[in-house]
Amino acid sequence: MSHSYVLEQVDIFEDLSPSQLEMVEKICKQHNFNQGEVIFEENSPSREFYIITDGEVEIQIDPDTIGDGTDAHEPTTIAILRRGQSFGEVAIIDPGIRSASARCRSETCRLLEINRDDFVSLLESDYQIGYIVMRNFAVDLSLKIRQTNLLVRESLM
Repeated sequence: MSHSYVLEQVDIFEDLSPSQLEMVEKICKQHNFNQGEVIFEENSPSREFYIITDGEVEIQIDPDTIGDGTDAHEPTTIAILRRGQSFGEVAIIDPGIRSASARCRSETCRLLEINRDDFVSLLESDYQIGYIVMRNFAVDLSLKIRQTNLLVRESLM
């Protein structure tokens, strides 16, 4: 089954040609999750990112990760993502630990997983794809930083 239609919707793939999207599609692996199932956990290693082809995913942070150790708080949902959206992209730049958890929110969800090593190899093999994706990635991260800054400002008021 072709996922090119969904890949066309992903912000970090904007401006890629159909043949370039086909190259991205070749390194994708499909995964299915059921409601409540964890896709990845906060503080786990990050070696891949995901694109939603169907369903919803919630991104959550656990306040107790940096809290007082009482473990009295429930995880907080900071985003709900839908078809055509991606998450976990920081793994492309920094294969460190996850800063949030991801969980299937809908009855089921289908995701495309892209492994960091496979993706970096693709970007290095085709510098035009690499430039376009990294430019788009920088724009996406800038937007997320701005949104986070607004949330921090609101919490200080």
